[in-house]
Amino acid sequence: MSAETSKPTTVDEYIALFDDERHRAFLTRLRELSRAAAPQAEESLKWGSPAYAFGSILFVFAGYKRHANFVFTPSTKEAFADRLQDFDTGKGSIKLPYDDEIPTELLTEMIAHRIREFEVDGVKWM
Repeated sequence: MSAETSKPTTVDEYIALFDDERHRAFLTRLRELSRAAAPQAEESLKWGSPAYAFGSILFVFAGYKRHANFVFTPSTKEAFADRLQDFDTGKGSIKLPYDDEIPTELLTEMIAHRIREFEVDGVKWM
C-alpha cells in the first residue's frame, strides 16, 4: 500500500490503495468470490478492511504486504480444520499468499457454512 494515502471509505478505494497490480487483482478476485458466495450480504469496510454482513459481520478479508487474510469466526475455521492443514491460520484467519492460487472452492464452502452458522445457529461475529 502507498504510505501517503488517506483512509479508504469504500472497497474500491481500499483495493486501489495497493501499489502492486498483482495484489489489487488478487484482492479483486477475493471480492468477486465474496459477492458471488454471499450475494445478499452488505459490503462495507470494518476496521479498515472489506467486510460482508447480514446485520452482523459474516466474514472479512484484508490485504498485507505479502499475503491477504480471509477471516471467519473461529467456529467456521474449526469446522474446516482438516482442509486448512496446508495454510497458515490464526484464530479465525487464513493466510493467502499472493503468489498462490486462491482456494475458491474451499472459501466458497466456508462462506456457505458461515452463513448457515449465522442464520441457523445464531453465531455472531467474535
